[in-house]
Amino acid sequence: MSSMLAQPLKLKRPSALRALAHLGLFLLGALVGTAGALVQPAWFPGGLLLALAGEAGLCLGGARATGSRAGAVAPAGGWMITVILLTASRPEGDFVFGTGAASYLFLLGGMAVAVICATLAPVRQPGDDGVRLGN
Repeated sequence: MSSMLAQPLKLKRPSALRALAHLGLFLLGALVGTAGALVQPAWFPGGLLLALAGEAGLCLGGARATGSRAGAVAPAGGWMITVILLTASRPEGDFVFGTGAASYLFLLGGMAVAVICATLAPVRQPGDDGVRLGN
């Protein structure tokens, strides 16, 4: 009876290379968010589509490169933090985003793209022969 109980998966610490890769993806997400914030109002609607496609490419590429959902979440986090910081007005009264539908489409569309990419990212499965998936 006790042999039928599932043993918990033992998690190991991520390697330094994996942590560095996720940090790099986070910084690339911040860069793509800044570039998208500047491009999306310039050539509406093409700039908006280009900015969202850049984020989607980075998130899916990060997921494929690392082989995990964390590879999609890291650039999405960098993108989201950067874009939210750019939307806040400054004491001087300046801000990057104008008031209009395109700005809201960029914010909400970018968040939706991040969620979709994290959902579509590959998930590692246990490699044991005795493991039955889907139960």
